[in-house]
Amino acid sequence: MVCSPKREKLVIFDVDGTTVDAFHAIEQSFLRHGMAIGDHARFQKRRKLFKYLGGLREFPTNLRRQFGKQSRSRLLATLTDFYRDEARLYPGIDALLRTVLADPGVRVGLVTRNVTVEPMETLRCLFARHDIDTAAFDFFACLPLREDKTLHFRRAREHFGINPARSYACGDEYGDYRAAIGAAMYPFVVAYGMEDRNRLRERFGVPAEYILPSPQDFAERLLDTLELQGAGCG
Repeated sequence: MVCSPKREKLVIFDVDGTTVDAFHAIEQSFLRHGMAIGDHARFQKRRKLFKYLGGLREFPTNLRRQFGKQSRSRLLATLTDFYRDEARLYPGIDALLRTVLADPGVRVGLVTRNVTVEPMETLRCLFARHDIDTAAFDFFACLPLREDKTLHFRRAREHFGINPARSYACGDEYGDYRAAIGAAMYPFVVAYGMEDRNRLRERFGVPAEYILPSPQDFAERLLDTLELQGAGCG
């Protein structure tokens, strides 16, 4: 049965830190160049400017090894290869995506600031290794690193004519939460990606009710919201 546009729902997924284990990919890529970014807990607590330079223990070595255009280019190439050949979705997210994509009443999109070489091709390779075709998504937008997502969320919702009350945006950072609210969409904010629960709550004031601590909690909440709970995600 085909749903009328007014009854359709919209879900927009962030990629790095929400669906893809970006920390593991970054950590391993840095290690292959003799650098470290510290453990995940410390990584989540850092301000964006310092996330990839490490903490006090890692900063001097990382700064020295990243100095120069060639060093940065080699690191970017390694990161790209790791994403395409080894990076993984969080546990259960592949099943979640397949379930949501299979429902004809849900429009599904990806919005990302992935920094690899040719990010759309990179993510196509990554998702294909989990038996998910990125062409199956209703839209797929790769944004510049500092570009706000709010306008893209709103444009997608308006393009498909989706009721704001049936529109959802899923991310792992305060900026994703702010963009969802700004686009009149319901936010799902996960605390296992780039920012932890305490930082989201105490630094940015994100209400606890919006924050999901694990991929399983996120999948269960989203499926319940979309009334797809019976489909399962395991």
